[in-house]
Amino acid sequence: MQLTLWTYEGPPHVGAMRVATAMKHLHYVLHAPQGDTYADLLFTMIERLPKSPPVTYTTFQARDLGGDTANLFKNAAKESYERFQPQAMIVGASCTAELIQDDPGGLSKALNLPIPVIPLELPSYQKKENWGAAETFYQIVRHLTVQDTQRPAAVHIQERSEKRLAGKKPSCNILGPTALGFRHRDDIKEVSKMLEMLGIEINVIAPQSASPADITRIAQADFNVVMYPEIAQTTASWLQRMYGQAYTKVVPIGVNASIDFMKEVAQLAGVESTQVLQTIQANASWYARSVDSTYLTGKRVFIFGDATHVIAAARMARDEMGFAVVGMGTYSREFAKEVREAAKSYGLEAIITDDYLEVEEKVAELVPELVLGTQMERHIAKRLGVPCAVISAPMHVQDFPARYAPQMGFEGANVLFDTWVHPLMMGLEEHLIMMFREDFEFHPEHAASHLGHTAGASSPTRQVPQAPAYFEVDGLESTQELLTENELCKSDAQPTTTPTSTKETVWSADALKELGKIPFFVRGKARRNTEKFALEHGLQHITLEMLYDAKAYYSR
Repeated sequence: MQLTLWTYEGPPHVGAMRVATAMKHLHYVLHAPQGDTYADLLFTMIERLPKSPPVTYTTFQARDLGGDTANLFKNAAKESYERFQPQAMIVGASCTAELIQDDPGGLSKALNLPIPVIPLELPSYQKKENWGAAETFYQIVRHLTVQDTQRPAAVHIQERSEKRLAGKKPSCNILGPTALGFRHRDDIKEVSKMLEMLGIEINVIAPQSASPADITRIAQADFNVVMYPEIAQTTASWLQRMYGQAYTKVVPIGVNASIDFMKEVAQLAGVESTQVLQTIQANASWYARSVDSTYLTGKRVFIFGDATHVIAAARMARDEMGFAVVGMGTYSREFAKEVREAAKSYGLEAIITDDYLEVEEKVAELVPELVLGTQMERHIAKRLGVPCAVISAPMHVQDFPARYAPQMGFEGANVLFDTWVHPLMMGLEEHLIMMFREDFEFHPEHAASHLGHTAGASSPTRQVPQAPAYFEVDGLESTQELLTENELCKSDAQPTTTPTSTKETVWSADALKELGKIPFFVRGKARRNTEKFALEHGLQHITLEMLYDAKAYYSR
């Protein structure tokens, strides 16, 4: 176990809570100390759900450890059934309660409740949140469809085929969306829309909005749509073995992936997709090719998050936006293989870690022009002065918008285009404002709009102006040589000394100020080229004239 300030995933019982909160008429009895009730706030304050999670905590305290904590659990389970009357109940222990080994599953079985009680074995010190959600969903489906497992998969396939021959439309289940998921609510609508366009009926959507009674019908579908492999792949694989239900492999994030998804779904359902696909229109495809967006081509992007969104975002970034993917990785160790294989197609070695400090080091090393990541990467990018867009959990309250904002499907591609381009467009606005800020039309304290109030009248002015054409992005090696805001603010008052190899170069105030007019993403190379030019000519004092001489030299 590692002590950390931030974590990408919570313990596995939080994953179980995500499934329980997403479903209807299901209750979760969690054996946990008083302090573990904090998890409720994830759903009510961050996701802003109008109700508390359907979870009953035993909330034992330190003084209870010398007594009968097992009896506390049994009372809590019995009272929860009597009060909430759920169709089914899941029981388990939090990471702290796991240490006292009270066996919630065995204790609840002894109560002989008249509903299915599903025990969860979630090893809190070996696994994390997404695994906990996947395991919980799998156990729920396995326990609630046990009556159908008595017949072999071939029988189920034959029954479904007979119904199709009798005129029944093809049907599928949508698996994976949960509470506290990144845009899961809106993604369901987009995926449902694509299925309806193909004439495919939706049998069950689970866990989101499904009841235990709905889960018992899950074997009736012809195939399964896996929206989020981290949550649903284990269950989908089991359903394929037990009931002969194939499942989708393509995640429809981006225009190209959405088209591939519809083709895959059509093949599984035995329907034609050509005419439907001819009617598809996505603004993102045209915008990415338009004149207004050509300046985005070749932008260096670093991507980090859960495996599903990272793999999909990398494909869209390169193939649809024209970005150059310079780094990618995931905290989802269960899907490290898939991310590594995807990274190879970009000529990269994936970073697999749940340590945000390692991610920060990688971002600083690669010097990207855009970061696509989680709430963690938002903070990292902000500290490094790099534009960022959130594409994956974990996220904060602003990533549960009131508006419709899917990530999947063709409308999701439009949302992603706007989300990714926005910070780069604002970066261009910043360069223009900084370049013309000395004109009388501009107030000298005016800051770029997307920087908010952080650069007000009481704070130093930040210099990030337009880039001269002679500097190239290729070759940037480190952000350590980029000018900090403090250096730029001091440039009017004093020269700056920079160590280079065994000698030192001294920048004059006017040269340093002019250097500050170069955008941050090429300023490092500009500085290195100028210092190299000076030392090659036996000079250590860099003046404004020498900066221009270096520009002329390297533009040949």
